[in-house]
Amino acid sequence: MKSFQVVDFNAPLKEVDQPTPQPSGTQVLIKVKAAGVCHSDLHIWEGGYDLGHGRKPLSLKDRGVSLPRTMGHETVGEIVAFGPDVKDADKGGLKAGDVALAYPWLGCGKCPTCLGGDENMCAIKPNALGVYCDGGYADHMTVPHPKYLLNLKGLDPVTAAPYACSGVTTYSALKKVEKDLDTPIVIFGAGGLGLMALSLLKAMGGKGAIVVDIDARKREAAEAAGALATVDGKAPDALEQLIKKAGQPIRAAIDLVGNAQTSQLGFDCLTKGGKLVIVGLFGGGATWALPLIPIKAVTIQGSYVGNLRETQELLDLVREKKIPAIPVTPMPLAKANEALTNLQKGQLVGRAVLTP
Repeated sequence: MKSFQVVDFNAPLKEVDQPTPQPSGTQVLIKVKAAGVCHSDLHIWEGGYDLGHGRKPLSLKDRGVSLPRTMGHETVGEIVAFGPDVKDADKGGLKAGDVALAYPWLGCGKCPTCLGGDENMCAIKPNALGVYCDGGYADHMTVPHPKYLLNLKGLDPVTAAPYACSGVTTYSALKKVEKDLDTPIVIFGAGGLGLMALSLLKAMGGKGAIVVDIDARKREAAEAAGALATVDGKAPDALEQLIKKAGQPIRAAIDLVGNAQTSQLGFDCLTKGGKLVIVGLFGGGATWALPLIPIKAVTIQGSYVGNLRETQELLDLVREKKIPAIPVTPMPLAKANEALTNLQKGQLVGRAVLTP
């Protein structure tokens, strides 16, 4: 088995050859067909998050992320073998040879949050694949239980891989503003998540979105993907442009970037009673004037990926509405380092997907 691992934070990934794992217990062994390269991987690679306000960065090492680690949480694979404890009833109709999306956002599996179906919110022992456990930057990978494998039923593995993160992340964020989707919403960021959000918004019956991005190429991609309008976030009159292009009070904004500038503009553009959903982890500190939060009665809500149920809902929606895939750039597994560097430099439109 070949994998590319983080052996030191901020150091190039190391190519590692080791015996292909055999599934034990309820594990399932998959042969990786596609692994998305996500912006979250950059934070893992770099070792933490910028908290702003002069605070010490949030260290992933302090949060239990140990090295070496094989990243990759957007993984599609062909089922090779089931562990000895997997019963037919556990398989959910899956069999060897099926191609499935691996749901990665695992928890302890035992606390009330996990048992309630929200493993992505587990505070006892987060266990996400590609973060706390080895993931898909490899030609094989183990998944703890068949219930975390969702049959793609003919969907293209390369374009479907991002549904495990950028897909379910944007779907879950959109659901948090679902009551306002009949009005123009604002989306910050036209990378992989932003383009995914536009296609899902249309499939969910939304009126559409005005997309904010500082990169002209990405604004063009958003317009091609059906944005109502786009705004350059660096423009001195960005707020005025947003309000004018919306044509009515803005009730919802989704920040897929998550820095001081985007979150401030997202807050400022909202009407009374509006909601700002922050998804992005770019980092920094908030700059809101605190009295305006109660005066405007604004809701500021974080959204962290999505749960297993939402991921299945997403795949069903993709099939039902024949949602077009976001732009992807397939790259061989051997170019994992190049894919990360290109993402870090902002050179990618859409998503890079490693194809072992």
